Amino acid sequence: MPSSDNAPIGVFDSGLGGLSVLRAVQAQLPHENLLYLADSGYAPYGDKSDEYIRERSVWIGAWLQSQGVKAIVVACNTATAVAARTLRERYPTLPIVGVEPGLKPALEVSRNHVIGVLATPSTLSSERFARLMQQVQALSPNTRFLTAPGTGWVECVERGELEGDKVEALVAQALQPLLDPATAPAPDTLVLGCTHYPFLQSLIQAAAPTVQIIDTAPAIARQLERRLRNESSLRVYHLNAPTIRLVTSGTLEPLQRLAQRLLSQAFVESLS
Repeated sequence: MPSSDNAPIGVFDSGLGGLSVLRAVQAQLPHENLLYLADSGYAPYGDKSDEYIRERSVWIGAWLQSQGVKAIVVACNTATAVAARTLRERYPTLPIVGVEPGLKPALEVSRNHVIGVLATPSTLSSERFARLMQQVQALSPNTRFLTAPGTGWVECVERGELEGDKVEALVAQALQPLLDPATAPAPDTLVLGCTHYPFLQSLIQAAAPTVQIIDTAPAIARQLERRLRNESSLRVYHLNAPTIRLVTSGTLEPLQRLAQRLLSQAFVESLS
């Protein structure tokens, strides 16, 4: 692991969704240099095999290490579920922080003990998610969890379609089985189990105005800070301003457009 606290933090996702995590990391750790890889040329991961996702994650981990990162944030629920363990085995001295659906935080705020979870098919069918569900239900046996895939949501975010009739219809379609009166009582809390989904949060809230939405990005940023503090590798202050470097395996324009909305002074480039 690089000894310099000036080394960047590496963050990656199957595409643009991890920018929601990068934004939280920047807010929590404003002095850190950040390197983000959007694997948009191979997105989405949610409908791919575990082997495919693991191979891409291992390749990206090796690339980030070649760039001298001091930590890796797997800003993708699907990649975390499938490949985080493999990455930790390959890089045992490198802090690796994954993401997972915020079921435990949802327990703390749900009043009627009915919680909806929105995630990709791969996340919902993963062993990691099954274990998480078992752990949480052991804490609160009376809580009922309803799951649904956000079909087409990742693709909309990747195209930069964050509003409009088409994406509104996809949001309504995914939420319908969760909010159907036949499933009463309906969830009073919704967990966003994919890092792409926070970019559609306003549409989700409009479709379910009384539901509390759980996004785990701030908690991920706090966990990263704890790990770096334990490693004595926080970049607390430096005369040189921090840099944000955004790299994509896909086309530049969607990343550039979203970065302009979320971040300042970010360098955007294609993966070479």
